[in-house]
Amino acid sequence: MDRIAVLIPCYNEKFTIKKVINDFKSYLPNAIIYVYDNNSSDKSDEIAQNNGAIVRYERKQGKGNVVRTMFRDIDAECYVIVDADDTYSLSKVNEMCEYILKDRYDMVIGDRLSSQYFSENKRPFHNIGNAFVRFIINKFFKTNIKDIMTGFRCMSYEFVKTFPVLSRGFEIETEMTIHAVYRNMNIKNVVIDYKDRPQESPSKLNTIPDGLKVIFTFFKLYKNYKPMQFFSIFSVLLAIISTVFFIPILLEFRHTGLVPKFPTLIMCGFIYMASIISYFSGLILSFIVEKDKRDFENYFNLVKRLKYIDP
Repeated sequence: MDRIAVLIPCYNEKFTIKKVINDFKSYLPNAIIYVYDNNSSDKSDEIAQNNGAIVRYERKQGKGNVVRTMFRDIDAECYVIVDADDTYSLSKVNEMCEYILKDRYDMVIGDRLSSQYFSENKRPFHNIGNAFVRFIINKFFKTNIKDIMTGFRCMSYEFVKTFPVLSRGFEIETEMTIHAVYRNMNIKNVVIDYKDRPQESPSKLNTIPDGLKVIFTFFKLYKNYKPMQFFSIFSVLLAIISTVFFIPILLEFRHTGLVPKFPTLIMCGFIYMASIISYFSGLILSFIVEKDKRDFENYFNLVKRLKYIDP
């Protein structure tokens, strides 16, 4: 098992991959550096190999697919994952690793948004999207994560080996963050410096499509992790809609003793039934989630014990 493993997903980063590798050699000279090439066509893999990194390949396109393979392949006490675009300063990487190795944190987040991110990033929709995602996740999950979608973070062996990677693309960061929050893991925010990508190295992130994927991922995970709250929202909305249409019918019946709008009354009945079904769906799923939490704690403890057993 490696002491510190540096994991670098890479897709067409020939202009920056060399500097990222050499920076890690300076800050973490004893770390093992792995570059996972994701179908690059610009010989990024050759550059990485020539600069001393261990190069492996993931043929399924998408950052989530790369992270899944990296987490399966590598065993380490501390994992450092960072994008290959040279936008993150590594000056705090030793401090971040110490939080994992000595202070037993499960995830240390490289927080760009508390430094100069909003002035450095020249893509305004990215700035708005990052702030919005941070707001809704902190609001709904009652946490205080400073940077949800950062591509620079350190993680423990226990986190990596208990994290089920479901995403295929850039929404993987949101998934990792919510998993750590929901599973009540120890999380630390560390402010890092950030600079925009070099002009010759364009971003692979498509603002609108990938942003929508992140929002969809959030609601999907919110449904899976907090089903009672999720389905209660729909239950209340359906009950309100049904009540709004039912009140005029009730008032008319009290005054005349007649029900002139039977189709509306029937519709109200069906909507109320849907409201009740939604509520009990959330209730049943919440029991399943509680059992999953207990099972996860047992699994987490098992992984922790296996960490110290030599293969």
